[in-house]
Amino acid sequence: MSCFSGDPNFCVECGTILPLPGLKDTVTCARCNFTISVREFAGQVITSSVVFNPLESSSVAVETEDDSELKGPVIDKRCSRCNKEGMVYHTRQMRSADEGQTVFYTCIHCRYQEKEDS
Repeated sequence: MSCFSGDPNFCVECGTILPLPGLKDTVTCARCNFTISVREFAGQVITSSVVFNPLESSSVAVETEDDSELKGPVIDKRCSRCNKEGMVYHTRQMRSADEGQTVFYTCIHCRYQEKEDS
């Protein structure tokens, strides 16, 4: 007996999102192999929308004339020099392609820079 019910876009056995119907007469769940007839989806309309956050509420540091290097996402990382929260980061591939990238952090309060090899 199924433990999931409701939206037909989800598997009734495991709750995984079902793939879109294709050329076959059935839709098969990728996780548990539950099979459902494509006739169950007859007349169903699929819609989607994209909602962007307003610029005022984003957590991106604003570039001014004297701090042109401080642009990018602000994260909740504590500065090791001033001990305040808030650092801007960017990444670069400094070593060979089969090694991890280097993450550069800049404190938004005291401009101290740190790097982390990942």
